[in-house]
Amino acid sequence: MLFKNRIRVHLNRRPMALAVGSLLVCSSLLWPEQLLAQSWPIKPVRFIVPNPAGGTADSLPRMLAEALTQKLGQAVVVENRPGAAGNIGAEFVFKAEPDGSVFLAAPPPALTVNPSLYPKLNHDPTRFESVTVMATVPNALLVHPSLPVNSLKEFLDYVRTNPGKLSYASQGSGSTAHLTAELFKLKTGLQITHVPYKGDAPAVTDLLAGHVQVMFGNVAAGLNHVRNGKLKMLAVTSPVRLPNLPDLPALQEQVPGVVAVTWFGIVAPPQTPSSITLKLSQTVAEILKSPDMARRYAEAGATPVGNSPQEMTAWMREDAERWAQVIKAANIKVD
Repeated sequence: MLFKNRIRVHLNRRPMALAVGSLLVCSSLLWPEQLLAQSWPIKPVRFIVPNPAGGTADSLPRMLAEALTQKLGQAVVVENRPGAAGNIGAEFVFKAEPDGSVFLAAPPPALTVNPSLYPKLNHDPTRFESVTVMATVPNALLVHPSLPVNSLKEFLDYVRTNPGKLSYASQGSGSTAHLTAELFKLKTGLQITHVPYKGDAPAVTDLLAGHVQVMFGNVAAGLNHVRNGKLKMLAVTSPVRLPNLPDLPALQEQVPGVVAVTWFGIVAPPQTPSSITLKLSQTVAEILKSPDMARRYAEAGATPVGNSPQEMTAWMREDAERWAQVIKAANIKVD
């Protein structure tokens, strides 16, 4: 009888031992990831911006970096690596160590557009680890005051009667300004010559000087020049009219289908641990909800987003598919 009880006790202990062993195995798998999230960042963090200093693509990450430095207790700095429509900065981050010390903070070209524009890239943007979309920025149709037009209808009529006479500026091939203009040309059948620049600042400078006559640019930055009489703003490219500019038509009211909003996102090198990307995403979202950062972004003409990594992945997939269709339909090529 005693022998049977000993066997029963021994047998009953086996499931318990297996359960404890399973817990230990699970803990050994989860613990490093949890520990990594708690300790990150253990060294300075760099936001690589694939655009020149100045302009919205540079200013939004810089505002965020200041707040992240205070929040994380570790220096977060912005480093500009412009060139090749954002590909130079993107490739640098793609090949960086996935340790949470380097991120790419960029507008659409480097994240969703360039794979459809460049037949050969030294990196695969679809393999970046999503963090979050920082903000969206509405754009507007801006023209030099020398043009004898004061409304969207007058502009359309002028371009129609002067084919190929006007030129438009963009921040570079594949930028939202470039693709919006090509979408506009596709929908209207009108001809305007593209003049790409290396960033927003030189493009706006030449627009103000009258070297180019048209640009689909940042609403907030454009308004400053409009108030000074240096530019005219004829329409916005948002889906509907903006609340703060109710008298300014949305472009698609007269040219259906021309809708484009610039956005700015953060991604990490492939294989960066999800615990790091999630922690950064949540921290950015918290900062963007603060009244101070919301005010500063609003002054730059930006609307904070701060979505999750999963939501950003879906966002980028939809954006890539949309612009791929435009690039193919308009037969857009880059040198």
